[in-house]
Amino acid sequence: MVSKRFTVGVVATATALAFTVTGMGVPASAEPATVRTFTVVAEDGVATEAAIAAIRSAGGTVVSRADEVGVYQVTSDRADFQAKAAAATALIGAAEQRAIGRKPKLDRVEQEHLLAATAAKGTGKKPGKKPAKMDPLDDKLWGLEMIRADQARKVEPGDRRVTVGVLDTGVDASHPDIAPNFNWALSRNFAPDIPEIDGPCEVASCLDPVGTDDGGHGTHVAGTIGAAANGYGLSGVAPSVSLVNLKGGQDSGYFFLNPVVNALLHAGRSGLDVVNMSFYVDPWLYNCTANPADSPEAQAAQRATIRAMKRALTFAHDRGVTLVGALGNNHEDLGDPRTDVSSPNYGDVAPYPREIDNSSCWNLPTEGPHVISVAAVGPSGKKADYSNYGTEQTAVAAPGGWFRDGFGTDTFRTDANMILSTYPKKVLQEEGTVDEDGNIVPGAETFVFKECKANRVCGYFTYLQGTSMAAPHASGVAALIVSRYGKAQGRGGFGLAPDLVEQHLYRTATKRACPQPRLVSYVNEGRSAEFDAYCAGPVSFNGFYGHGIVDAYAAVTTPLKSRR
Repeated sequence: MVSKRFTVGVVATATALAFTVTGMGVPASAEPATVRTFTVVAEDGVATEAAIAAIRSAGGTVVSRADEVGVYQVTSDRADFQAKAAAATALIGAAEQRAIGRKPKLDRVEQEHLLAATAAKGTGKKPGKKPAKMDPLDDKLWGLEMIRADQARKVEPGDRRVTVGVLDTGVDASHPDIAPNFNWALSRNFAPDIPEIDGPCEVASCLDPVGTDDGGHGTHVAGTIGAAANGYGLSGVAPSVSLVNLKGGQDSGYFFLNPVVNALLHAGRSGLDVVNMSFYVDPWLYNCTANPADSPEAQAAQRATIRAMKRALTFAHDRGVTLVGALGNNHEDLGDPRTDVSSPNYGDVAPYPREIDNSSCWNLPTEGPHVISVAAVGPSGKKADYSNYGTEQTAVAAPGGWFRDGFGTDTFRTDANMILSTYPKKVLQEEGTVDEDGNIVPGAETFVFKECKANRVCGYFTYLQGTSMAAPHASGVAALIVSRYGKAQGRGGFGLAPDLVEQHLYRTATKRACPQPRLVSYVNEGRSAEFDAYCAGPVSFNGFYGHGIVDAYAAVTTPLKSRR
């Protein structure tokens, strides 16, 4: 998943905090009387007029509204607004966004190879003979081979009418491998830059133009889903589908409730076929209805997040969107979560321990309704040490990369164990791996690649790992299923019911049994006992692989079964 963040479970330091949900132990009287922004959620069944009236009575002004799901963006200069909103019978609560600081520079899971001082910089898997009609860098994409996407494209490369939303930090439409498949008409930016956490705005409005990505994460995800098979660079799982930029995350990698909800509503209204969600909604790793460690205002804010996300996910699903989510990088069984020590991950209150009651707490969106949750495996097919797991939420597994895979071989701790995909030049320059002239700096050649076309237009590629990288493999297969078996819809549309897509994805996944012994230790990989993971369940469905590892070729060659 994304930053801090592009990983679930990294504890933010006080200097890396960015935004807060108020009411976390801070008396209302301590809040300055300045204008603040909130996301307010109405109670079930409350009419729009009644919700707006309650917001006004509490001292708020509605800036924007999503009536379909009862979510409102509100400003207020009242220090007690959040408490009043929580007390209003027509409202569930209000979550505030307030700038505090900046994000960490590097992500601890997804960019582990850059943070590992003793990292080996070998190439790992040696290039073999490239399959026919594959792109130059595809020999480095072990994930395509694992899920047989290289074979699937000979049967079904994807239909241009099939639209896949990348709900992320943005998508760099100028990248030569993204440009051929980028859908300008449907792409939107729902997350204006916030200078305090994202840095200076690139444009006067602070709303980055569609087709840009100053975070990098979304472009990497998009390339795995649908980079074009054009004889250049690399290709995605579904190289001929349309990619839609749904910018719901900040450049810094934080995902706030209001932009995410608006992106999901747009996906439903626009009739997108698939939406990939490789993140969790900030600031709580788990949103709980009434965690005793939280203040009343914080509890209300989390209840609001739970309700808003469930409504938005259901709205999109009911309008034909197949929803795919990253399971998370916190190396825990989501059915038996550990004490949360990372929340809130921004704000003027430091993270504090929270015992998590599984029956009343949710990691969102992956534990939300209708979401296909994806665990990560490495090149060996083993569950990556960082990946969440468990029979409660693991739907399928997919290649997510594992830097530490291959213990005892020359591939251990090599960059090629991870997932190579498209990446913005600007972000690589900011990270210091590409210089101002566009050249790869010495020492970065094993994990950053540059490909130029005859017209001297160049694109860049880099390795990352995480369930964020696993989810787009599954999203790509879902897009192939829609392409292969979709039907014409009303008003000139094309698609396939999400429940049918989900059913077929599960039925055609490659079954994989739990390892023996079932309790897996990662001590050889340098991990503590906290990473030990127990795989429960039979080969047909278990906590490491769910229904199995997604299989693109089986998905496009196995006849679709109608739901009973």
